[in-house]
Amino acid sequence: MIDAAAVRRLLRPADAVEALAEALSAGLDPEAEPARTAVPVPAGELLLMPAASGSWAGVKIAGVAPGNPARGLPRITGSYLLLDGTTLTPLALVDGAALTALRTPAVSALAVRHLAARDRPLRLVLFGSGPQAYGHLDALLAVRDVAEAVVVSRDPERGDALAAYARGLGVPESGTGAPEDVVGADLVVCCTTARTPLFDGRLVPDGSVVVAVGSHEPEARETDTVLVRRAEVYVESRAAALREAGDLLIPAAEGAFVPGRVAGTLADLVAGRLPDRGPVTGPRFFKSVGMAWEDLAVAVALYRAAGSET
Repeated sequence: MIDAAAVRRLLRPADAVEALAEALSAGLDPEAEPARTAVPVPAGELLLMPAASGSWAGVKIAGVAPGNPARGLPRITGSYLLLDGTTLTPLALVDGAALTALRTPAVSALAVRHLAARDRPLRLVLFGSGPQAYGHLDALLAVRDVAEAVVVSRDPERGDALAAYARGLGVPESGTGAPEDVVGADLVVCCTTARTPLFDGRLVPDGSVVVAVGSHEPEARETDTVLVRRAEVYVESRAAALREAGDLLIPAAEGAFVPGRVAGTLADLVAGRLPDRGPVTGPRFFKSVGMAWEDLAVAVALYRAAGSET
């Protein structure tokens, strides 16, 4: 059993980033992953996410319960069952919410490591103030220096608390702001439950990086069509994005995006398969929907770390 406290103790955000990079470098193909199964239930939605790679297999059963935060409970619940890939014998049961809170920011950070400017500390605008926002701040600081963090939150108290957390992590120029603060941002990260765009895509500077992780539903998005039209687009998997990413599917329905405009995937970035992008002519946009292979890679790293403690 690997509970939430153990997840936080066993693996640093930087370790989770490396686990994902190593899985891709070893040849894992996200395009071949099975699709997520989503089942509506009265409390929200149940998600079934199986994956297998090499000597490992596993499945996450997650619940998305929109009413939970009002009860003082996490919006994302569930468990991850890690299996031996040869015999399918159970090896570990991992807290699913804690695993998700670790792996999703790690995916974003891996993309940022390849897409964001390296020559200066970054100005970050962070939309959201829940667990994913905290996790993203931790993970981003593992791959880039951040000079300033602006938190945009619907809840002023929670926004202030996250800004204070950022200052405690060594980002002294941290505070709350408004959507218009994307002007001049080097990095914009969206980890909210929003179903409509959070900011005006015209305001995002050329050369900046925008990451959106909040939705895996075709009808919901955090970014607008203007941003997608302007941006170089990167995804975890073309197949998954074209099934689930409302940030891309809604612009596609409007005639503003075609699948051939995807510049590359996370695996392409890690493998160095992409040609020189040349002069920057717009923002770079990474859209993540969350995939089962990511849970498997981080769960394996947790299992190995737990074994090293015994």
